[in-house]
Amino acid sequence: MENNNKKNNDSSQRTKRKKKKKNKFKTYMMLFLLLIVCFCIGMGGYAYSFLNSLSNKPNSSGIDPVVAEKNEPVNVLVMGVDIGTPGADEKNNRTRTDTILLMNYNPKSGEINLISIPRDTFITLNGKNEKINAAHAYGGVPYLIDAVEKLLDIKVNYYGKVDYNGFRKIVDAVGGVDMEITRRMDYDDTAQNLHIHFKKGETAHLDGAKAEQFFRWRKNNDGTGLAEGDIGRIENQHLFIQKIVEKFRSASIIPKIPGIAKIIPDYVETNMGPEDIIKYGYAFTKVDREKIKTLTIQGEAQYMDGISYFIYDENKNKDLLAILHPSAAASTKQDSIKNVTLDKSNIKLQVVNCAGKAGLAGKYSKNILKNGYEKVQTANGKKLSKSKIVVYGLDEKYDNLLKNELGIKNLERVMKKDSNFDIIVMLGDDYISSN
Repeated sequence: MENNNKKNNDSSQRTKRKKKKKNKFKTYMMLFLLLIVCFCIGMGGYAYSFLNSLSNKPNSSGIDPVVAEKNEPVNVLVMGVDIGTPGADEKNNRTRTDTILLMNYNPKSGEINLISIPRDTFITLNGKNEKINAAHAYGGVPYLIDAVEKLLDIKVNYYGKVDYNGFRKIVDAVGGVDMEITRRMDYDDTAQNLHIHFKKGETAHLDGAKAEQFFRWRKNNDGTGLAEGDIGRIENQHLFIQKIVEKFRSASIIPKIPGIAKIIPDYVETNMGPEDIIKYGYAFTKVDREKIKTLTIQGEAQYMDGISYFIYDENKNKDLLAILHPSAAASTKQDSIKNVTLDKSNIKLQVVNCAGKAGLAGKYSKNILKNGYEKVQTANGKKLSKSKIVVYGLDEKYDNLLKNELGIKNLERVMKKDSNFDIIVMLGDDYISSN
């Protein structure tokens, strides 16, 4: 009897140890999955000192994390940066974000959405037309976070950044992945020392260098390639992500963990603290595979001043925006509109035609006069792709009301009062297409 109890106890202890080891492995697996898929944000459950050194690197951008309320969605912005200008010194080398990925985790639904943002996405930066991948070159991580927040009307809670040197080394440490090549890839860029050569139909083993090539390819030397440009390239990246998911579901990753852990601190930058990494790493282990989705923001390519941009279309992203802005937030927004009253009798408003279509500002003005705006002037302005509202000095409690009544979701706030106008509505090309 005593021997049986001892055997049962021993068996129970072994079961607990196996379960503990399995749970620890799951924590590693999901966090390393997050690390690679999201360009290496962090690793949880390893050593607190290691995590602390990762989140307090000297070259971090000094951006404080935004702590989410209990059960509120969490947004992690992940960026992979290129090598910048070959030959430039480190201090003045302006690196662009070759890959931009927003990881949205919703604890209520138990879903993780990996949302790709094309690097050619149109934004305005310092009053100029730019692609979103230039934001990092101009102002580092803070500029890119600001651009993404304005684009999707969200708050970024955390960020993670790695360059391609780190990406290659980490993929090598993982052991690489096998990838079926579905199209010919034949491209050379001597300036960046980038040479991509894959044959259609082959199964290639992607080590770090080849994974970078697969990740970055979008056209061949003869001009053929992905008709969708950067959107097609993102589809390739999603295929790579799926392979990484499979890799980390294999127990073969366990002996590689120490080697990966030695590499991460040298190449990864993040504002996630050790507690955050462990907290969310543990939460991610509970997410079913079916609830991890890869998405891409929708829009269309358009040339402006001879430069090709990807124009984000809010109307085509309603499902995506519903993910980023749950119904509870939408209800709160409608309630805030109902409870706010704006005295419009003294509001000076200007409507600027930035689309070049004759009579656009006048027609728009007639429509908003019905909402009680009395002092309205019209003008013509410089070409603008995306419409926006610029508000001077008004309390932010009026923002939702203005977006709703003026029919434009893109709103910028200037706290300093303007002597001429309280509100300026700038009608861009997207206003014509949506109306």
